[in-house]
Amino acid sequence: MSQRASSLDELVALCKRRGFIYPSSALYGGLKGFFDFGPLGTELKNNLKKAWWESMVYQREDVVGLDSATIMHADVFEHSGHLQTFTDPLVDCRQCQSRMRADHLKEQRCMFCGSQDLTDPRPFNLMMKTTLGPVDDPSAVAYLRPETAQGIFVNFKHVTDSMNLKLPFGMAQIGKAYRNEITPRHFVFRVREFEQMELEFFVEPGSDDLWHEKWVALRQQWWVEQGLAPERIQAFHQPKEELSHYAKATVDLLYEFPHGFEELEGIANRTDFDLGSHSKDQKDLNITANVQENNDAVQRLAIKEAHHKEWVVPFVIEPSAGVERGVLAVLCEAYTKETLDDGQERVVLKFKPHLAPVKVAVMPLLKNNDGLVGIARSIVRDLKKAGLGWVVLEQTGSIGKAYRRHDEIGTPFCVTVDFETLETGEGDDRTVTVRDRDTLAQKRVLLRDLISWFNEQGL
Repeated sequence: MSQRASSLDELVALCKRRGFIYPSSALYGGLKGFFDFGPLGTELKNNLKKAWWESMVYQREDVVGLDSATIMHADVFEHSGHLQTFTDPLVDCRQCQSRMRADHLKEQRCMFCGSQDLTDPRPFNLMMKTTLGPVDDPSAVAYLRPETAQGIFVNFKHVTDSMNLKLPFGMAQIGKAYRNEITPRHFVFRVREFEQMELEFFVEPGSDDLWHEKWVALRQQWWVEQGLAPERIQAFHQPKEELSHYAKATVDLLYEFPHGFEELEGIANRTDFDLGSHSKDQKDLNITANVQENNDAVQRLAIKEAHHKEWVVPFVIEPSAGVERGVLAVLCEAYTKETLDDGQERVVLKFKPHLAPVKVAVMPLLKNNDGLVGIARSIVRDLKKAGLGWVVLEQTGSIGKAYRRHDEIGTPFCVTVDFETLETGEGDDRTVTVRDRDTLAQKRVLLRDLISWFNEQGL
């Protein structure tokens, strides 16, 4: 019998106890909306980003990467519309002096004290402002980016000139973004400093609707490949009155978090809004329409409708996902409480092997036996050289307790070096016991086959 986490509180407790996520500045009382990732959380986060980059860039022939600055010229956000429209409705509670978003309230009651004595909503810009240089005057104002996308748009000319790209093509970026959220909440779901995984995929006008549909399907399937259950993912088509100022259409992929279905990733059709906006002063943010023939129906349509060598301002399809939300979704999906056949209970994080922070734990049966420890150390060294990721030597406590600890942090496999290892031969002819986290099955594997066996399991 197994069950998911009943609330975020269970996940928060595990994350803090096991070194996934900590409240930022906790030594000084914390800072709302900011979190620090511990050793295990950093690995999980990096593994998710690596999987995204592998899928978006390395496995495609039409996408390149970018890493732009997080602080940008104020004019970028003037032309993008963020200074005018990137706002949330803010209300104050006269009873407890709390501030909150008006669109998050139920029955127009304060979410903290329940009072209905609230101020009228007023717009609050989410942009984080800073100044550059020694003099604090209007000319020194700059902004921390609220999304990574604008860095791609203002570098469009540089990238297309240097990489000789032809439509359709994409530019991918993973990086920090900042939003002065009124009410950060739900752990790392809504925070003020976060990372985004964004793709700006440029297409010919007229082919954008088909490409939008295609990217929605691709992104939904990718999240399933990261371990999320298909039945816990919904595609929500935003009504026109809720669309962002730049969007023709947006589909939100919603995931069933413990607090309900909420946005995991948005796939927007931004049309030519951004390149068109930045072209007001920069006239060359366009490209020749010269699509290469292939069997893709979307590209055949583009070829049929396009005037070859005609200069166009491309439309853009934007799949945009928050890294922290992705990590939270993966944690929610993996968290499992089980009652075993012997009546014992365990908590296990059933990550996909490629996302697990620790890939393999190697355990000598006795920590004070030099022969067992020596073989265990050599196995750790060989697995690391083979590129399996974070492999640890586990010498603390009993084997049973070590198994439970690694179940709780999601380690897919544990290797036990026991006395049978010493008795089964010399060198690579020896065998070790490999334990599977999910099935609890144990099998003997030859040392010379260990790396290939792990590769077959997805490591």
